[in-house]
Amino acid sequence: MSNPDELLVGISAMVESAQSNRMSLTVVVGGAVITGRLAPEAVWRERVSEVLKDSDDLDSFSEVFIEDGPRDRAGCGEAPTHLHFHLARILQGNIGIPETGGMYRVAIKDVSAWTVGDFRYSDS
Repeated sequence: MSNPDELLVGISAMVESAQSNRMSLTVVVGGAVITGRLAPEAVWRERVSEVLKDSDDLDSFSEVFIEDGPRDRAGCGEAPTHLHFHLARILQGNIGIPETGGMYRVAIKDVSAWTVGDFRYSDS
């Protein structure tokens, strides 16, 4: 999408302003289908930093995600530019990768299709 979808920008702004992680979304980006819950950027950054801090090999990268404070674009009157997914999976066939959910950052302008809600698979 060369111009970000206004509805998607609005959803992201609501997640940021309400500091909510309850909004489930599925997007198509570069042919990949990503499904999961949106998180405010500050919450997403903090969680990624925590995961990196717990790694013996990647702990030095954790500080990149925690800067002088959260980048609250919505509070500054700027429209969000990215979606921040947590508990998210890339769908491939009948499985989601990773099974436990991951942390993904997606540029809104790169989303070619989307729907509210996430996809879940059952073993039955």
